[in-house]
Amino acid sequence: MFTHPYWKFKTEAIAEISSKKIFSLFENYLEKKDFIAADMARKFLQMGFTRARRYANHKSGRKYESGEKKVDKEVYPFSSGSSNKDNTVLEQETDALTNEKARAAAIFKHYWFLAKDYPQFIQQKDEFKKMYYH
Repeated sequence: MFTHPYWKFKTEAIAEISSKKIFSLFENYLEKKDFIAADMARKFLQMGFTRARRYANHKSGRKYESGEKKVDKEVYPFSSGSSNKDNTVLEQETDALTNEKARAAAIFKHYWFLAKDYPQFIQQKDEFKKMYYH
């Protein structure tokens, strides 16, 4: 069972259903001692929070003003981020802390924090690190 099909945050109600389902999958993965799948489920909860917050802050989902693409003198080899990152940051929505996307983000944040602090998750994470990162 994969997490991605359940990752939705369009409304508060949808975020509640989505985050509960993903958290349930997270718990099932831990029961099966599938740490990697559990960690991916945790990551989808985190991404639900970050993406919903982006749309709470900026209705369009765009953080930066469009415009000329900035070209770095040295290209960072791993991630360049937004090609508009040097442009002006768009103004935050006036209701960014209370709108529906903000409430959806809060739901995901709640389940994300439950997951990252889950004792069985912490234990399996420590075991994973010992096994692969001496």
